[in-house]
Amino acid sequence: MLLLADKVVFLTGGTEGIGFECAKVYQQAGARLCIVSNDPRSISRASLELGEQTTEFVLADVSRSRDVKHAIAHCLTVFGQIDVIHNNAGISSPSKALHETSEEEWRKLFEVNVGGIYNTTFHGIDALKKTGGNILNTGSLVGEIGQEIHAAYTATKGAVNALTKSMALDYAPFGIRVNAVAPAGVITPLLRSWSRQQPDPESVEDYLNHIHALGYCPEGDVIADACLFLISNMARFITGCILPVSGGAELGYKKLSSKQNHFHDL
Repeated sequence: MLLLADKVVFLTGGTEGIGFECAKVYQQAGARLCIVSNDPRSISRASLELGEQTTEFVLADVSRSRDVKHAIAHCLTVFGQIDVIHNNAGISSPSKALHETSEEEWRKLFEVNVGGIYNTTFHGIDALKKTGGNILNTGSLVGEIGQEIHAAYTATKGAVNALTKSMALDYAPFGIRVNAVAPAGVITPLLRSWSRQQPDPESVEDYLNHIHALGYCPEGDVIADACLFLISNMARFITGCILPVSGGAELGYKKLSSKQNHFHDL
């Protein structure tokens, strides 16, 4: 039995990294997808692999209310319903301490990582009320434990955790569940780019493997499998959960050297 048969998933940031792995898993589970991205090139690449028979792509910026309103309306026009909103789109730059972070950098992080959730909820909640659907937010372990030289980013992920719990309470009367996944390190194109920017790039791979108790830094598919569980009926009595999909990284944060003491979930 397909876990997402007859379900429509509205997925932001679904053309790269964790989001793209989720798109593939959701599609395999029987879902119809409306995928939002602000990158035309990544949409083109994703459409080649996912096809367009059960998948719609919308070029939009989740930090812009009017873009999200249009994307939600398009999804409803094409598919007639929304059963899941997965807020996966996010940014991580800059890698700076708080006093080094510009007002523009601070604003942009919150507009995308937190404002995106506001926008999809504001424009999509009525559709979810009709289906008794659910919301999934992509958080991060650093929202719980912090991270050096990423103060603004970790602040947004802490906000995602708090939002998830409060939204779970607000929407439970409508039968709407709200959860989040909290990865640690995940190998994605953005993480590879981040690794090259570190003071000692050659040692980052070894570091990322060792921060996880299970001994390796995973690909995005392990996060996608957890996301599939949370949005499916298998998790029908789970809400307000911040699920760590972290290989045990939170059990003992390992600092290998002063040059490589950060991890990243994008």
